[in-house]
Amino acid sequence: MLKVIVDFDGTLTAEETQVGELAAMSLTTLATEIIDAPRKQLASEYEATRARLMARPQRYCWVVNGLVASYCDEGAFILNTTTLQVMLRDNPYYLRRVSERFPVAEYDPVVDCTNYLFHRHTADLGIAFRPCAREVLVSLIERPDVHPVILTNSLGDKVRRHIDALGLPGDVAILGDTRQYEMAPEWTRHFDVPGVGEAQIWPISDVRTIDLRRPAYYRALVDARSDGASLAVVADTFSLPGALPLMMGIPFYLCRTPYTPDWCVEVVGDHPCGVVLNDLAELLGVLSLC
Repeated sequence: MLKVIVDFDGTLTAEETQVGELAAMSLTTLATEIIDAPRKQLASEYEATRARLMARPQRYCWVVNGLVASYCDEGAFILNTTTLQVMLRDNPYYLRRVSERFPVAEYDPVVDCTNYLFHRHTADLGIAFRPCAREVLVSLIERPDVHPVILTNSLGDKVRRHIDALGLPGDVAILGDTRQYEMAPEWTRHFDVPGVGEAQIWPISDVRTIDLRRPAYYRALVDARSDGASLAVVADTFSLPGALPLMMGIPFYLCRTPYTPDWCVEVVGDHPCGVVLNDLAELLGVLSLC
């Protein structure tokens, strides 16, 4: 049995068409419920911060527990999250207000705030499936040797609601709350990193490294294959859902999107367990390569 684990946001959905609405709702919530600042001011600072990040994307990251979870340019939603985090951290008043709003933080006040904004407002977004999403899922369901699974950092209720709206001819499992972004400096697990040996950091260029210390996601993948099934992971971004599977010997299919940076394509394409898809529909033709 092959479990094909397909990421939800950005892979099955066209998140590039939704990120503007997500950012707008997040800025409204920040202005009215958290920071108590003029929304126009926040919107202006958001745009300026976003431009600064994209001018030097290798310098700006989604940071959790002091470790890099993802580079800012890896996804449309990731860029929104990182922009908000940098904007909130760089302004002492914003940081103080966020710290007051999230005094008992699971990670830190800024990360907890952006997690709150993401989960709250993505639940309110409409459905924006990619054109081939239903076709791909139906084809996976109809293959007797394949069990499709939907991957998400959300708890799963939002994803289940949207998947049910597709009217699929069979069941699709939800692998939720995987916390691919949950970085743990104290985690001692090492991996056989290409060109390095046993390590926790994967150096992929002179300006970028991928930190593999993601125990929550690692446990989710280990549990997924505990019944003896083989795994394959399909996603639109690299650091969060893709790097760890590759280091575990799990095939990873990177679905190229309008926002996918070239450096992600190169890293995945150069790895023996990596495949780059120019469209999600290509998955059906290359899946037998696993």
